Amino acid sequence: MAIQVQLLDHTPDAIKSLYIAYRTAYSALTPMQITSRVESGKISREKMTEFIERRLQTGHGSPLEQVWFEFGIAGVSRSFSHQFVRHRVGISFEQQSQRYVKFKDASFPYTVPQSVTRAGKAEQMEAAFEELGKLYQELLDAGVPTEDARFLLPNAASTNFKIIVNFQELLHICDLRLCTRAQWEFRKVAAMMRAEVNRRVPELGMY
Repeated sequence: MAIQVQLLDHTPDAIKSLYIAYRTAYSALTPMQITSRVESGKISREKMTEFIERRLQTGHGSPLEQVWFEFGIAGVSRSFSHQFVRHRVGISFEQQSQRYVKFKDASFPYTVPQSVTRAGKAEQMEAAFEELGKLYQELLDAGVPTEDARFLLPNAASTNFKIIVNFQELLHICDLRLCTRAQWEFRKVAAMMRAEVNRRVPELGMY
């Protein structure tokens, strides 16, 4: 099953949100007064961007936590998901359940790594998954609860996510998971998340 990553929603005006957060920390004005100045046009987009960039250069990153992104992620493996959910700060997950979602017709979606294919073992791996799928179906037919039949399913089985992540954590994820030492599937997902933000919210100049 092919990996899919889509930016479903995000902070409506990330630059405005960042500017108000940063300016609040460095101004005697209230957040409401700063917002009024922005909305009246007294503060140009260029000035907001410049101010944000100067603050980022000092290492002040906490306002990035106030910009959020919602992603749909599909077709990833359980091997990936075990790594993904270890990111706990600034991110919220909802994951497809193997307890409540039954895979029907003795089959389940899965991922075969390219390294297995290059080793000439993909056919054997797929045959093993086919046998697992048959036994999984037999267990369900025999009345075994889905939550127990799932014990058969491998780390290769596909899963889906709906997440919300703030900008600070997204940068952290990409910093770690785009490294060449990171697992290939996570590198791919991180690259797709980055590409989605760059495409949909180009003014952030994410990378």
